[in-house]
Amino acid sequence: MKKKLAVLLAGTMVMASLVACGGNDAAPATNDAPAAEPAAEDTAEPVAEAEPEAEAEAPAASGGAISVGFAQVGHESDWRAANTQNYQDAFSEANGYELSFVDADNDNAVQLEAVRNFIQQEMDYICIAPIETAGWDTVLQEAQDAGIPVLIVDRSVDADPSLYTTQLGCDMVAEGETAGNWLGEYLDGADAKILVIEGSVGASATLGRTEGFNNIAAQHSEWEILDSQSGDFTQAGGQEVMESFIKSYSDFNVVVCQNDNEAYGAMDAMDAAGITYGVDGDVIIISFDATHDGLQYTLDGKINCNVECNPLQAQFAADVIQKLEAGQAVDAQTIVKDEAFVAPGITSQYAITMTQEVLDGRAY
Repeated sequence: MKKKLAVLLAGTMVMASLVACGGNDAAPATNDAPAAEPAAEDTAEPVAEAEPEAEAEAPAASGGAISVGFAQVGHESDWRAANTQNYQDAFSEANGYELSFVDADNDNAVQLEAVRNFIQQEMDYICIAPIETAGWDTVLQEAQDAGIPVLIVDRSVDADPSLYTTQLGCDMVAEGETAGNWLGEYLDGADAKILVIEGSVGASATLGRTEGFNNIAAQHSEWEILDSQSGDFTQAGGQEVMESFIKSYSDFNVVVCQNDNEAYGAMDAMDAAGITYGVDGDVIIISFDATHDGLQYTLDGKINCNVECNPLQAQFAADVIQKLEAGQAVDAQTIVKDEAFVAPGITSQYAITMTQEVLDGRAY
């Protein structure tokens, strides 16, 4: 199906905090790990919390499949695996699509080349989950010149919003603020010595979660962020950074991990060092993503608070494409709704208390 050369836009402002998540594909190695499950980072109000529309029927406007090129970050995390599977399911042949998928393996140059190849192949639409925020103007201009609508998904880019059609994903600044607000509520004025294991350098998930948490930390004079280093959204990275922290600091009582896989690595390091954590331990653990295994640890009381980043975003992208196929205007941005979860025994205005029923209801 030939792409439409004229794309209607319904906005020009795109929130730079729309981003997402990462970590190691390996199952958690922490003691008493849960049974392996399939794998399914300005406090202004979000523009709107979007709910996915009903599942779109298979495209039939001209009887041909809609070609979609998807340049994915990589396979660095359980979250990413779930996100990839969600796109592959939504943009299936049965649903009227021809998906060309590229796993960039966290290599920005590979991802840029993948997008250029999609342009050369004259894809009808291109979806990009950008590894880094910077450096996109030229290739986005090339796509625009070729008349191909581009959807920025999961993460964000530092580029002229007029160069792409829409942006969709979670609000990472809001996620960071949720984590900070919960910690303030939980500590209730007590001192905090905080260590932060950040995500990949330059990723909008890392930037957004860091900004959001720091926004709240700045309001607490009794808090001190001792150190903040990148664990690259992987379990191995989280363990390595935590091992280094343990050698350098002895008085920390909070560890913030910017995704679940980093939290698994941090727990491994603390287990090896004889440091207790979770609701019955000396160290509070905050994590992000709320994958199935991450929430199992939350239910077990080993992660105190886990802030969701919903990976099931493909239907939002499919809804945008269906509107464009029908010649309709689309929103400049779509915010995918997130929740936060806390271990049993903790009540919070910012999070849902984990139960087995909540865990059993997770789709990823």
